[in-house]
Amino acid sequence: MDFAKLFSLEGRVAVVTGGSRGIGRMIAEGFIAAGCERVYITARKAAVVEETAAELGPKCIALPGDISTFAGIEALAEDLAQRESRIDILVNNAGVAWGAEFDDFPEIGWDKVMNLNVKTPFFLTQKLHGLLKAGAKDQPAKVINIASVDGLRVNPWETYSYQASKSALVHLTRRMAARLVKDNIIVNGGFDFVADAIGNSGSLPGVMGWIAVGTGTTAAAATQTALVTEIKRNAATYAHTAGTKVFTFTASYPAGDATGALTEAGVFNAASAGIMFDRVVFPVVNKGVDDSLTAVFTFTMS
Repeated sequence: MDFAKLFSLEGRVAVVTGGSRGIGRMIAEGFIAAGCERVYITARKAAVVEETAAELGPKCIALPGDISTFAGIEALAEDLAQRESRIDILVNNAGVAWGAEFDDFPEIGWDKVMNLNVKTPFFLTQKLHGLLKAGAKDQPAKVINIASVDGLRVNPWETYSYQASKSALVHLTRRMAARLVKDNIIVNGGFDFVADAIGNSGSLPGVMGWIAVGTGTTAAAATQTALVTEIKRNAATYAHTAGTKVFTFTASYPAGDATGALTEAGVFNAASAGIMFDRVVFPVVNKGVDDSLTAVFTFTMS
């Protein structure tokens, strides 16, 4: 068996919505590495999506536009029909979130999220149905709807429309799969968790944006919501290792910052208080006044 060809996408044509950053960019990058002939990426901000396409190379093509509207969906479908005779893979990844307290949650925060997260995947797939059927003649075409574990369980934030939309998308995926399999089109759902939060960090309230260090020694436990004894919390930067499912958050503590016998660290979504995503306990690191320290959390998506 040739394992190199087993997972090859050689010659395939793919479309990734919301492909300029976050999980959409990761998917596009992975498709190109796997051999796709062309990968079209979409996003509202023309300059950003074109920059991403340039960085990913000549096989990545930017198609800027607003697909949260029906007119935008039709425009994208028409553009693709002029460029391609078939589409092998469609990834409905574009999404948005909105957070507000229950009594203040606005109608626009409902409509904007439901339109892009639920209506767009359905109608874009519908408008590209002909191209997908053309791509399904020799082997199944694929539609991948990027949902979220937030569609399966309650998250810590008041993101009412986001959770409703992702739950709807999970069931919509099942319904679409039952129909489109008749055309040799396989519809699957992907669950994003952290990657989705990173990709939408402009909309969600500071996802995993800070790392705190402290001097507590109590063993890490799932029930903990804060460090035992927090000393300092600094902003973290995010990085993804190209071609892998590994991503990191890094925070620096220069000389004179966070001094003491450090034994614990945690990742948070706010500059103070907030939600703790993870906590680790480690052997004592004695950070003196003249010492600098870098804290790194590494995650691997399953």
